[in-house]
Amino acid sequence: MIASRFLRRCALTVLAAAVLCAGAIAARPQSTPQAPPPQAQSQAQPNNSGYHIVRKIPVPGADGWDYLTLDSSTSRIYISRGTHVQVLDVSTGQIVGDIPDTQGVHGIALAPEFGRGFTSNGRADSVTIFDLKTLAKIADAKTDTGPDSIIYDPATKRVFTMNGRAGTATAIDAATGTVVGSVALGGRPEFPAADAAGHVYVNLEDKSELVQLDSQKLTVLNTWPLAPCVSPSGMAIDRAHRRVIIGCHNQMMAIVDADSGKVVATVPIGNGVDANRFDPGTQLAFSSNGEGTLTVVHEDTPDSYTVLGNVPTQQGARTMDVDLTTHHVFVITATFGPAPAPTPAAPRPRPPILPDSVVVIELAP
Repeated sequence: MIASRFLRRCALTVLAAAVLCAGAIAARPQSTPQAPPPQAQSQAQPNNSGYHIVRKIPVPGADGWDYLTLDSSTSRIYISRGTHVQVLDVSTGQIVGDIPDTQGVHGIALAPEFGRGFTSNGRADSVTIFDLKTLAKIADAKTDTGPDSIIYDPATKRVFTMNGRAGTATAIDAATGTVVGSVALGGRPEFPAADAAGHVYVNLEDKSELVQLDSQKLTVLNTWPLAPCVSPSGMAIDRAHRRVIIGCHNQMMAIVDADSGKVVATVPIGNGVDANRFDPGTQLAFSSNGEGTLTVVHEDTPDSYTVLGNVPTQQGARTMDVDLTTHHVFVITATFGPAPAPTPAAPRPRPPILPDSVVVIELAP
């Protein structure tokens, strides 16, 4: 990253072409994102995936955003908006609730078996625990500094935050909200995934490595190099075939054996990836790219993958989630105005989000 991971999400190469982020770990104000990277040639490649835009859902507010989390059982999408979380009903296209006072929120994790949701509040060094039905706040849990991405691990019934500034992962008991402990990761963590068998995996963006954690003992089991992947960002997992799917900022998706750490395959993706997902029902892996594409990749075998296409979305649409019931993909972005002139105090000024321009884009096969 340049000055923070958010500058990768919303500012990757606004004034220069395709500057790869090297990752700083300061908290980022999500209300003023920078412009997305310019569109790249990948958009011109054929789209044989069948995916296409079916709807654009306006989202109120001019704040920035980070991760999306979709709950297919309730048709709700949780959208992090810097200081609060909007809850969007996909079936109606309406905002049905808001979770306030989540300062610097990045991600949302859901534990439906306990009726609880969790937000990672990067500026507050905390997690907000809320009721999934009422959206009311239940409690706060303290984390190490800079909680960013967040996931729920069904094997241990724990929520894990990846703490950028601390270089650690914090584990929280989902049922009680009690902090169980933390573990040093040896670098700046990006996005994690859980295999539901006692392991959590997380990218180290600054070192281009993959860490395998014992999610019960809170120990590092392995740290594996990801070459030729550079600056890993998004992550997903194919639990059935034990494959970790990683989006890399050198426009590559790396497929890693979850047990050996070996990179078994790579395929090209669009520019500006920040999120990856895997749909076991279709055996498709997705990469949402800030250039304005969604790369769709088919898992032919656990070690062989085919790019089906780069589906045009909209510039800046680099975070997403997938409805595993309908197989629809949702990304979020906005339209940006011109950036102010650079100054010594602000050498990379952020262009404003234009009023009423934030949209959730729905794509269907």
